Amino acid sequence: MPTPLRHWLHALAAVLGALLAMAVTAALGLAAAGATGLPAGAYPRVVEAAVVAAVGGALTLDGHAGDLAGSRAGLTLMPLSVTLVGALVLGTAFCRHARTAPPAAHAARIAVLWLPALLALALTAHHTFEVPLGEGTLGDLGELFGLTPEAGFTTDVPVTVLFGMLWLAGVLVLAVAVSRAVPLPRPCEGARPAAYTMVGLLLACVALGAVIALVVAGTRGHPARTLAVILLGLPNVVWPVFTLGLGATWHGRVDGPFGLPMPRLLDEVLRTPDVSTLNLTTLARHDGRVWWLVVVDAVLVLSAAYAAAVRSPARTPLWRHAVRTAVALALTVLAVCLMARISAHYGLSLIGIGDLGGGLSGVLFLRPELWPAVGLALGWGLVAGLLGGLAARRVRGRRST
Repeated sequence: MPTPLRHWLHALAAVLGALLAMAVTAALGLAAAGATGLPAGAYPRVVEAAVVAAVGGALTLDGHAGDLAGSRAGLTLMPLSVTLVGALVLGTAFCRHARTAPPAAHAARIAVLWLPALLALALTAHHTFEVPLGEGTLGDLGELFGLTPEAGFTTDVPVTVLFGMLWLAGVLVLAVAVSRAVPLPRPCEGARPAAYTMVGLLLACVALGAVIALVVAGTRGHPARTLAVILLGLPNVVWPVFTLGLGATWHGRVDGPFGLPMPRLLDEVLRTPDVSTLNLTTLARHDGRVWWLVVVDAVLVLSAAYAAAVRSPARTPLWRHAVRTAVALALTVLAVCLMARISAHYGLSLIGIGDLGGGLSGVLFLRPELWPAVGLALGWGLVAGLLGGLAARRVRGRRST
């Protein structure tokens, strides 16, 4: 087979593999959540919408019910389990074949194939649902006037293509940063151990969260719901919780039929009439065991700092370990805060009745105090980098003797 054709086939395999992995993960998660029962063949479109959202695409919610009714809706959410699976598959495939071809050329080929695939996904991810009015006043009025409210979703194609390409660029840059298979310029080579260990830290959080979720499902029931959370939004749970252990603060509210894929404690704190503050202090008022998050975070961050120091050249100064760990952890927390925020609302009114009530409306949002969280991560990273560098030096010293 000619070499250029082989390179293009490798790029095609990377693109299709990532999209297929995301689609399968989303399909299984949505099936566990009961989405297979959606009417009018909606399930495949919802799977497509989940993949669109997973790569940073924008979904627009809309609805109508004739001249006497109105609706409003909005959704901002990345199903980060689907995102993570796609990033791992794409990054692994890219690094594996970047050894046999120039990385820049291989990335360009992937981008050329990713664009039409993303465009096709964005153009087909749309559907409309009928919204049952139920019994009572709204149902009687709907039957009287012959109204059938509808709600649906469409994809903002230009925004989806833009952010989908940025997502691809971010995944490839991160893959290059953590993989030793792809050479880096000498000034950038020193940042690779810290980048590698931060990815490991995030994956460790997901693994720990999966174990806890499975244990809870085995002891308290609800296995289908737990599986749905694992396959769709486990990082949406564990990564913000990790930032809480660092001292970060999030604000949010849950009202109506919506619910957060989070432990009951977090849902209780957020399900209030007003905006709630979510941090270690407010959570401790409900359950003092949350202070163990600080211990878990300390173990994770110190382990990552130590691993980065071990993977770095032995003569690297301690202050450089500290700075690199601090910057890497700050960027990690920044990414978590940007990706894990949630915003969803839906309201339906029929001749002025039903808006924000009757189970036909709700609001859910969760957003961080961004820059204080990043600042706390810098502080944690500096301390952990110094301690991790010192521990690595002692271990090396014992081995040399």
